[in-house]
Amino acid sequence: QSRIALLVSSPISARPMNRQEVLEAMRQDGSALRYAAAPLKADREFLLEVVRQNGCALSYAAGPLKADRELVLEAVRQAWVALQWAASPLKADRELVLEAVRQNGRALSFAADPLKADRE
Repeated sequence: QSRIALLVSSPISARPMNRQEVLEAMRQDGSALRYAAAPLKADREFLLEVVRQNGCALSYAAGPLKADRELVLEAVRQAWVALQWAASPLKADRELVLEAVRQNGRALSFAADPLKADRE
């Protein structure tokens, strides 16, 4: 049984995972951030490290961090699909959206309407 499964299914899972546990678990399961303590989900430096491993971890970040351009750009560079969890103003950011679209054209579906209509 994997460490993440043990953490989730054991009696100690009632306590959120700490920084080191999350980083270790992220190596096995990219969604391990969901088990992190709320302060970790709001820790910008920690989240930068995490989204560089798995851009989809942005989905578990605290709301204000989803509006952090640098953090979202790092997440999108790692996984184009992370654009869907970006704050609305960032979905209108041409550079950020282009970064995602270069990886996969389907990323355009997460862009703000004005960018969807833009021929460039």
